[in-house]
Amino acid sequence: MRGLILFAHGARDPGWAAPLHDTVERVRAERPGLPVRLAFLEFLEPSLEEAGDALAAQGCTHIEIVPLFLGAGGHVRKDLPARAAALQLRHPRVRWELRPAVGESPRVIEAMALAALDPPPSQT
Repeated sequence: MRGLILFAHGARDPGWAAPLHDTVERVRAERPGLPVRLAFLEFLEPSLEEAGDALAAQGCTHIEIVPLFLGAGGHVRKDLPARAAALQLRHPRVRWELRPAVGESPRVIEAMALAALDPPPSQT
């Protein structure tokens, strides 16, 4: 069974994650039956390890990790592969797949360009 982890940086303000929780709900609406979890690098919970443990316990044998980062900086290039390797050791029967940062997707680039061109909301 396939599972999906949406992996974000995290922030001290829990409200920062509201759009990410909305993203999880949209994924669930599009793929009902696909186990999906949101995980954070720091400050917020669950951690990548906690989300991975939960999906493995749910019976997922192939778990894709999607970095919700605009680019592939140090966290995506270094921290995430090391943490995925640790998950592989914890759950050797699960195949862990790291996907590219979402900011590299042509669809995300197009969405950012369109959002930049939207007129700002009127301030009255």
